[in-house]
Amino acid sequence: MTLYTRVLRNQYHDSVVLMLAAKELKGQAGVIDAAYMMGTEVNKDLLQNAGLMDTIGQSAHANDLIIAVKKDGDSQAILDLAESLLSAHRSGEKTSSQESDTLRRVIQANPNANIVLISVAGAYAAREAREALASGLHVFLFSDNVSLDDEIALKKLAVQRGLLLMGPGAGTAIINGVGLGFANQVPKGSIGIVSAAGTGLQEVSTLLAKQGLGVSQAIGTGGRDLSKDVGGLMFFAAIDALQADPETETIVLISKPPDKQLVEIITAKVKDSQKPIILCLLGAEGPKDVSKPLHFTRTLEECALVARQVSTDSIRDIPGLIAEEDQKLFEKYQGLKGSFSPDQKFIRGLYSGGTLCYEAQVIWRDALSDPVYSNAPLTKALSLQDSSTCKKHCALDLGEEEFTVGRPHPMIDNELRIQRMVKEADDPQTAIILFDMVIGYGAHPDPAEEIGNAIKKIKHDHPGILWISSVTGTEGDPQSLSKTRAKLEAAGVIVCGSNAQAARLAAHLLKN
Repeated sequence: MTLYTRVLRNQYHDSVVLMLAAKELKGQAGVIDAAYMMGTEVNKDLLQNAGLMDTIGQSAHANDLIIAVKKDGDSQAILDLAESLLSAHRSGEKTSSQESDTLRRVIQANPNANIVLISVAGAYAAREAREALASGLHVFLFSDNVSLDDEIALKKLAVQRGLLLMGPGAGTAIINGVGLGFANQVPKGSIGIVSAAGTGLQEVSTLLAKQGLGVSQAIGTGGRDLSKDVGGLMFFAAIDALQADPETETIVLISKPPDKQLVEIITAKVKDSQKPIILCLLGAEGPKDVSKPLHFTRTLEECALVARQVSTDSIRDIPGLIAEEDQKLFEKYQGLKGSFSPDQKFIRGLYSGGTLCYEAQVIWRDALSDPVYSNAPLTKALSLQDSSTCKKHCALDLGEEEFTVGRPHPMIDNELRIQRMVKEADDPQTAIILFDMVIGYGAHPDPAEEIGNAIKKIKHDHPGILWISSVTGTEGDPQSLSKTRAKLEAAGVIVCGSNAQAARLAAHLLKN
């Protein structure tokens, strides 16, 4: 078995192209493992841990592409094949007669367009977004790795021009019924959403859909929007847009805990709202004076339930309802308590959605006696020093930029998560592996099939580990909520009704 490595200098390829080429390369005779990854330090560490790094790969810089192939036999020709596969997938990308080589020409060719979706390398994204805003177009900026200074400048320009700049790193939006980025098939309705958390928006909108409620508009602002530096420029602009929208009757606001001053500004901004406001700040303490029209919630699950209560004028004991549903679930799986060996002490959460990762930590902070470490922690004191290795209870956000530079997002590509599932299962201290599964447009076409098959293999070697998941999605999504759930259950996974419920079940089963 030999490792072959080649570095292509200053080459950037779309992450989906890299994923497709890698899958085809792994199918070649004699190939044991293979990867195409940009030469960032995090990616080098990932390759090192996978046994795919040598001195050639170490010479790569962040803008270089590393091709690494582990193969039986002696054949340098495999690297030539690897390059040809990369070129084939790149040239095989779909094109149309309307395709243009610059954004300006696209705008000229589509004079009636009012929004542009930008998904290019972060180094070039700000320039394209500025061009779009200057042309009077709203922007959905899917690209990440955009500097904070560029984000602030772009959002100030957008506000000046009365436009929306959603992002950078905007994962989700639903504008006039059209999903942008990662989006789910949810019904049209009267609930408007503003979210500085992409998967938070998806989780709430799909939980609403499961209750028969729909969305008027859903605006993702990017995760840094409510930071002290950005100051909520797009969050407040989006609130104004929904306040003025005649189809929006109830407004939902979602974020991880923002800067404290911004909480006060948000509260002041909505106190005289003519429309009910549900404010979900994950795990944060609510404003001191909470009165109508403002309703404060601390989890995405609670947010969706309160939104239903407000929008339908129903009277329900939300905490009591959650406790009742939990009790039914706990009783169903009560026999699993005490089934772990003395060494099995910890939960390992592997998330494709950063907001879901954060929500789980909020729940575990109150439910578990030991701290929970993360690469996206509740406090800096709980930061993992090395994201490649979990520590005690651990929640990993695999969608963080450290993992997505030069590779597809984990909602698209399951490879990194499966690798981490194997690694965490090999740790004798792991008792429960908990993960989210986000389906919908833009996501992997059948993640439950691929991950389910991987779990079946892992369970063969590690039968004592318990697997728990939730599915963010709807029946109308291409992958189908019921089919996804059935495939996971067939692999021996306990599937819960929400991410919050999955986190609570994991904590309950592990507590003495």
